Amino acid sequence: MIDVQGSTAAEKVDSHDDITADLLPSVQQSLQKAAAYSHHLVREDGHWCAEVESNVSCTAEYVLFLHTLGLQERLDSDALISWLLSQQQEDGSWSLANDYDGDISMTTEAYLALKLLGLPPDHPAMCNAKCFALSVGGLARVRMLTRIYLAMFGLFPWTAVPELPPEFVLAPASAPINIYRMSSWARVMIVPLLIVRHHEPIYALPNGASASNDYLDELWCNPSDKAVPYAPAHWDITKLGFWITDCSLHLLGGLLRRSPVRSYARRECVRWILDHQDEEGDCGGFYPSFAQSVMALRLEGFELSSSPVQRGIAAIERLSWRDRRGQRIQASVSPIWDTALMTVGLCDAGVQTDSGLLTTAMDWVKHRQILKTFGDWRVYRPHLAPGGFCFQYNNRYFPDLDDTAAVILAFLKHDRLSVTSTSVIRATEFLLGLQNSDGGWGAYEVDNNSLFMNKIPFSDMDCLSDPTTADVTGRVLEAFGLILESNRSVDKMSHSLLDQIRRASERAISCLAREQEQTGAWFGRWGVNYVYGTSNALCGLMRFAADHRRIQDMVAKALSWLKSVQNTDGGWGETVHSYRDSRYAGIGVSTASQTAWALMGLLAFLPSSDPAIIRGTRYLLVTQTRAKGPGLSWTERPVTGVGFPNWFYMKYNFYPHYFPLMALGRWAQNMGCYTLEGF
Repeated sequence: MIDVQGSTAAEKVDSHDDITADLLPSVQQSLQKAAAYSHHLVREDGHWCAEVESNVSCTAEYVLFLHTLGLQERLDSDALISWLLSQQQEDGSWSLANDYDGDISMTTEAYLALKLLGLPPDHPAMCNAKCFALSVGGLARVRMLTRIYLAMFGLFPWTAVPELPPEFVLAPASAPINIYRMSSWARVMIVPLLIVRHHEPIYALPNGASASNDYLDELWCNPSDKAVPYAPAHWDITKLGFWITDCSLHLLGGLLRRSPVRSYARRECVRWILDHQDEEGDCGGFYPSFAQSVMALRLEGFELSSSPVQRGIAAIERLSWRDRRGQRIQASVSPIWDTALMTVGLCDAGVQTDSGLLTTAMDWVKHRQILKTFGDWRVYRPHLAPGGFCFQYNNRYFPDLDDTAAVILAFLKHDRLSVTSTSVIRATEFLLGLQNSDGGWGAYEVDNNSLFMNKIPFSDMDCLSDPTTADVTGRVLEAFGLILESNRSVDKMSHSLLDQIRRASERAISCLAREQEQTGAWFGRWGVNYVYGTSNALCGLMRFAADHRRIQDMVAKALSWLKSVQNTDGGWGETVHSYRDSRYAGIGVSTASQTAWALMGLLAFLPSSDPAIIRGTRYLLVTQTRAKGPGLSWTERPVTGVGFPNWFYMKYNFYPHYFPLMALGRWAQNMGCYTLEGF
């Protein structure tokens, strides 16, 4: 390993002072106890999967979903009420993340769900929620997806919801506006909503079914005028064009609904939904697409007892999580992600590569590689063979490029000789085939960068595109660098593939150079935020620093920025506020996961004896705490995972465990300690 000054790993070991050496036994003991807890957490078949926490929207919408199907008797009211109330903030609101500003959409959905579950409006929690909602403008201020759910129960007029014509599904992939120009997560939500918007259903509430239901009037500031316009606060020519188109579609709505083209478009929407449903019932990998697909199929005449509907409901029920706080619905599940990163953490910590624990985990992952299913990525890369990994148990049509890179890292850290395995080669070829034209990678597909799509009236969450991000690009670059290093010991990978990896890596390095902020940091799309993006970029660049002098300027600025935002307690933290205002970059209470990210970024180029690294390492040591089971771990309250910046955040409960494992393990490796005994 070469640091930014050009010293070798051996020289680093020689430079360790007495303080660093004295710290080593404590780090080794910490790793030993953390590894013991990892062993305790593994599931019977050898994989890891923790709860993916998020806001109340999925759970609240689950209550509404079962009401649309007439299955409300399945609801465990006490357990759902218990969890929903546990998430309410002191001001009566529900928010997008822990300790974040109250959100009117989250509050509205939670309030409606609680009312349907039997909590009376005069309950103190409901009164507090009502006060908050009215103080911020009431139901007139909810987001577009919340409007749609309210409209389905007559609580918001359908005329105040943008048109989503099913004919949209017929646009060819060559058209500038078509469903494949949207991000995969938007696509699997919007195609079912094309059906829902066509039918404009009105489902019954306890007071009956009505297009102007007063069941939630207490949350309206002016319940006599619910036709609230959805025009954007800030206009430009693109938004104006989309708005005019939407107004025209509203005027032509009746005529379009009766046209033969509409009937054909609806059938194509249904065919698309069925084609994208996994055999287990999952559709798109996360809750909203599961539920909306089932609702769309029911509206198109599928019986409740039909196989697609029953499999879809079963997939939703598998997202349920229960504990002492009650029941909630996860937005998604993370077994591939958790298993790959836990494996990386244990390998970095020094668990022996012939450990049965790691071998079983890697076998479990290996058998989940997507090698036969051709997903939506084939639309723009028709000749690319499958080879990726998804994030969930079942999401074959949408393999995740970040997960695919993480799995490669896990395979190679577990066994360098696997560099010539079919699994690694197919995954590598898949990543190469989906590199964006700017040299980076998005999360799912290639060149999904039509940012103008975010200006359509439906998109008030700015999430309809999946362009290059520095954090995913950094991880892929790290995987490619480890492939090149591993191949040196076996020298059996084809020269053609190696050349492709080198060329792709050159382009990725150039991409990261363009994406770097003036401060030296990188934006983190999928983790909060600049600390995450900067760490991933540095870990990727480290693999190529010895051969690229231009990397040194990037690295020097990034290291300086990381050091500048270290907290006085030695840790690092950053809140989700940094997505709204970059002045909050790197600012927040210290957390285990973010401290680990920062340490990994620094350790990629600096010795273990660096003062900032020593302080960060000590922070992890003193904050390690007793876990539920043998061994020790870390806990954190703040959310450090991201779904959609500014709109949807996720808390991965294993983040404060396997990322500190990686960071402390790499610190120990820099000290020349590579093996953890007993595993």
